Amino acid sequence: MDWLLTPGPVRLHPKALEALARPQLHHRTEPARALFLRARTLLKEAFGTQGEVLILTGSGTLAMEALVKNLFAPGERVLVPVYGKFSERFYEIALEAGLDVHRLDFPYGRVPGPEDVARKGYRGLLLVHSETSTGALADLPALARAFKAENPEGLVGADMVTSLLLKEVALEAFGVDAAASGSQKGLMCPPGLGFVALAPRALAALRPRGYYLDLSRELRAQREGESAWTPAINLVGAVAAVLEEVLPRLEAHLELKAWQNELLYGVGEALGLRPVPEVRSPAVAAFYLPEGVAYGAVKEAFARRKAVIAGGQGPLKGRIFRLSLMGHYDRYEALGVAALFREAFSDILPAS
Repeated sequence: MDWLLTPGPVRLHPKALEALARPQLHHRTEPARALFLRARTLLKEAFGTQGEVLILTGSGTLAMEALVKNLFAPGERVLVPVYGKFSERFYEIALEAGLDVHRLDFPYGRVPGPEDVARKGYRGLLLVHSETSTGALADLPALARAFKAENPEGLVGADMVTSLLLKEVALEAFGVDAAASGSQKGLMCPPGLGFVALAPRALAALRPRGYYLDLSRELRAQREGESAWTPAINLVGAVAAVLEEVLPRLEAHLELKAWQNELLYGVGEALGLRPVPEVRSPAVAAFYLPEGVAYGAVKEAFARRKAVIAGGQGPLKGRIFRLSLMGHYDRYEALGVAALFREAFSDILPAS
């Protein structure tokens, strides 16, 4: 079995594997409805909201698009800072949705500050919490406060795809009105589910658009334990099983994930590698490639040790590599990955 060290999909949690081994469940039965309602309750706790969480069969990108199209009408003015591949995706989704988009560009690896988003005249602000393409972490509460000080009626939407179960999140406490995430990252489940969390202000502002992505239709169905369309119900069971295991010990889990990621950064810095982000997310460790070393050589050095890593995206393609332990790894397995990291670079930088 390979060591899956990519920032999604990730190594699956044993509780997810156990749930997925159960027989197929029909989604229009009472056991399925009970499971669906349980998963939604647990997801509300994970997102830290008194609102609603909708489960969509798709990916995190589907959830991002549903968030944008159901909260904003064509022509409404939104602010989108771009500081990585996934904030770029939020910008592209907003453009496709017909919004009047004001883009703020930052070098990949940096994140916007409160002074950058404290601008009047906007209906919405779209942010990425954990920018997986660079390993950077944005200060969502500070950004939301600064934006809403200038736009009291404005809505803040966040991509929490790689911060859910990896970093503390709390919609209302953060000033975030809606968030998107997915099953294949911190939840340690396979790809296939997207989640849209809606705080009370977002629920009051829903403007249904689309057919499959109509969140008002989904809300009516999901309050009864069903979904408007055929769900990936076995994946819903996997998500519920993982959350039941992790949420009672969430603080310890977040501390472990932060320690594991800093362990990777410690190894990289000892090898003389330069980190990419200014502010580090616990989801992924990103490093610039050493001078004269191609990404293919690094990828192959890890592959010889049965490990799969990720390269750069967008303008960082061919310039960086990324490692992640956001999947199911315990403390001792993380130490083994750190040893593997050092050994892989002994092939590339023999003097290190």
